[in-house]
Amino acid sequence: MAKTSVNIAQQCKEIIDSVKAGRFAPVYLLMGDEPYYPELVCQAIIDNCLQDFEKDFNETICYGPDVSASQIVTTARRFPMMAERQLVVVKEAQQMKGLEELAVYCAEPLESTVLVLLMHKASADKRKSLYKSVQKAGVVVDSPAIRDYEISNWISSYYSSRGLRIEPQAAALLGESAGTELSVIAAETEKLLRNLPEGCTEVRVEDVEKNVGISRQYSIFELTRELSLKNAAKALKIATHIGTAAKFAMPMAVSALYTHFYRLLKYEAALAKDPRMGQQERAAVLGVNPFFLREYDVAVRNYPVPSAMKVIAMLCEFDYLGKGGDGAATTPDQLLVELTAKILNA
Repeated sequence: MAKTSVNIAQQCKEIIDSVKAGRFAPVYLLMGDEPYYPELVCQAIIDNCLQDFEKDFNETICYGPDVSASQIVTTARRFPMMAERQLVVVKEAQQMKGLEELAVYCAEPLESTVLVLLMHKASADKRKSLYKSVQKAGVVVDSPAIRDYEISNWISSYYSSRGLRIEPQAAALLGESAGTELSVIAAETEKLLRNLPEGCTEVRVEDVEKNVGISRQYSIFELTRELSLKNAAKALKIATHIGTAAKFAMPMAVSALYTHFYRLLKYEAALAKDPRMGQQERAAVLGVNPFFLREYDVAVRNYPVPSAMKVIAMLCEFDYLGKGGDGAATTPDQLLVELTAKILNA
């Protein structure tokens, strides 16, 4: 079964709780397309492995391009000086020369050494010895890239872990602004929380608009809503506005719209199979907060399967045009307005 951001978050929480309690594995392999969790675990190990006075002689932090596997093995086989353990961290480990040669050490690591191999947006080959050795003797964190449609739920869960509730619309807006890089979302969250009133426990749309610098009124999130409702005047106005924004990119807009209409097709298929499906089940099919169900219920009436399929085909065409296909001279804002008009008439 594919790993998800939910079980990766839980796994990393358990690892971090363990290292804070002073329990360490002899070797950690931290990898994956999404660097947020591997880096979070790596920093927790660095912060908790040694006391400050032990670090001078027992902490080695280096970078893959600067070292070889044989050097790391030699360092890892040393014994700590006046400390219970030593820490060896290799960042950007995917760039290390002879990386697979570490497999022999990782198969029988020293208990007095904590070796951390941190890969940035990369993974070890799961068919080879290094991965298999660490899996048996230590801990592997394999963090997958988060999908567009998972972002809002991840944000809600992340805020909940911070003791906060975030409105579904606010989570969607923050996700649209920050994209799918979790470290960016975390950084935007820190900025937002610094500006909230003391004791605040709920983050609203207005808070995101004010502190993150994105307007709900003119966003892809709002455009998909108006398209769902087939509110032509508002949809065209939003498309005109966001298409002229400095940071606007047609491929990103098409991707967001594709996600929306793909969800719609999944929803229609699920409803055809079980028309009496409950609210929580419907929300699970869509991968959205139940708050948004009304929008999708209206959308399935406005875009029955043939219309939704037609929209998907349009999006493929406009994705091609938005990337310069056919040498189109049409500007991105004109393309978005044209696409919006065609979707409304699907």
